Amino acid sequence: MILPSRLRRDMRAARRALSPKQQRDHSLALAQRLVRWLPFMKAQRIALYLSNDGEIDLAPVVEHARHTGKQVYLPVLHPFGGNKLWFSEWRQGDNLCLNRFAIAEPVVRLRKPLPATHLDMILMPLVAFDGRCMRLGMGGGYYDRSLSFRHRHPRVKRPMLVGVAHELQRVDALPAQSWDVVIDAVVTERSVLNC
Repeated sequence: MILPSRLRRDMRAARRALSPKQQRDHSLALAQRLVRWLPFMKAQRIALYLSNDGEIDLAPVVEHARHTGKQVYLPVLHPFGGNKLWFSEWRQGDNLCLNRFAIAEPVVRLRKPLPATHLDMILMPLVAFDGRCMRLGMGGGYYDRSLSFRHRHPRVKRPMLVGVAHELQRVDALPAQSWDVVIDAVVTERSVLNC
């Protein structure tokens, strides 16, 4: 099995190698698939991310969500430490600031951040995924720590955890660690994988 560090490097390079047209096409195809998916249609509070490093762009999803009256949230680093994420509503026209990793996030003094348990769905970035809905992230463990309540309460199904990625990020198998939070589904430009 390929080491996670090498797999991260290779997958990040592969998604960055996509042309601007391929990126745009994948983004639009994923959005069309996602917005017609019943769990997304039912969700009202949806957290997602702002793409970088070749991640699939969710701008069309944001536009659709806002047009249909959904609340859109972005991850913010927990204001009191703990290396966890909270989620702050991101309304059209809101200013963003850079966190310590130079990732844009809402200004938390505008709106109180919420824990993940208050959301209906989280669209999560990933570096790679497999057919069992195992997700390989960037390696910081922020989502796993923030969603660790799913280990303590396995019957809790809210929020629904959905990985979003380019199809080329699918691999045969990923190693599972005890702290990994298994996601509920993965959506790409070509398919919806329900787990």
